[in-house]
Amino acid sequence: MNLRRARAVPSRRRCIIRDTYEQMARHEQNRIFSQHARDNSVEEVETVVLSKFNAAGNKRWMLFACWIVLSSLLFINPLVGFVRMSFSRDDSSYLVVIPIISAWLLFMESHKIFRDLSYNLGFGGIFLFLACCTALATRLAGGNSLPGPQLPGYILSLVLVWVAGFALLFGKTASRAAYFPLLFLFLMVPLPDFLLDEVIHLLQAGSAWITGGIFDLLGVPALRDGLVFHLVGFNIEIARECSGIRSSMALLILALLVAHFQLHRFWNKALFVAAGLFMMILKNGIRIATLTLLAEYVDPGFLTGRLHHEGGIVFFVLTLLLLLPILSLLQRWESGRSVPAEHLKIS
Repeated sequence: MNLRRARAVPSRRRCIIRDTYEQMARHEQNRIFSQHARDNSVEEVETVVLSKFNAAGNKRWMLFACWIVLSSLLFINPLVGFVRMSFSRDDSSYLVVIPIISAWLLFMESHKIFRDLSYNLGFGGIFLFLACCTALATRLAGGNSLPGPQLPGYILSLVLVWVAGFALLFGKTASRAAYFPLLFLFLMVPLPDFLLDEVIHLLQAGSAWITGGIFDLLGVPALRDGLVFHLVGFNIEIARECSGIRSSMALLILALLVAHFQLHRFWNKALFVAAGLFMMILKNGIRIATLTLLAEYVDPGFLTGRLHHEGGIVFFVLTLLLLLPILSLLQRWESGRSVPAEHLKIS
């Protein structure tokens, strides 16, 4: 009898242990199943949220596209004059590519621009009010004669309307994140003739100063009279066509883009753009001096040859090469200043 009881005790223990293992296994299975269920539910919620976010974003983009089309139809006459000016004048040839570059910038930086979207009637209304005031002032100033002094005012109004639509449909946070593409869009506003003449005259005077400095440095006998240089065999004049306004604007646009993507601090960006502005004048002075020296000592045909009319790309590339060391120096300066700041945060 005692022997049977002694044998029954281990069997009961084995049953209890087996039941405990089974309960633990079922509990673990239930826990794993619950975890999978929670993960699936979270994924479903995230999928629903993302789908709703994408749907809301697509809706905003459709509304913004309609806003662009309708506003463009409203300003159809200024836009036609704008396109004609861009294709017919060398000093305005860059204008038509500005909205394309601005749209490309919005696409390239969409991951940080469109994180927080909202409708903001007040913020967009400010730009819309400015657009209406600009259009009304332009209308009262001179009527509808295009192209002419009214064209910059109407294009400025159109750009303000586009910015207003962006601020209205995407909100203040997205507008702040997209400050560079939106500000870059204002470069499509043509400069008024009186202001463009001043810019061209500044480029002419700067180019004459650089050219005269190169002549003095190399010992070239030349007498300067304003924008005219009297040399031994001929005279040269830095005319309006020789100001380099087209390549200078291209260099300015490129400097702005490089500074935006490659530099982080505001003052470093401003310094690089200022260097680009100086390189505009330096590039044109080097070009004029080179052509003059080749015509003086090699062949007078260089003043009317292909290098004069088609060699601008050579000097443009030279200017880019001169800007590379400045960009590298500013980048090293930024990286050198960021390392001590990180050490201070860690300590």
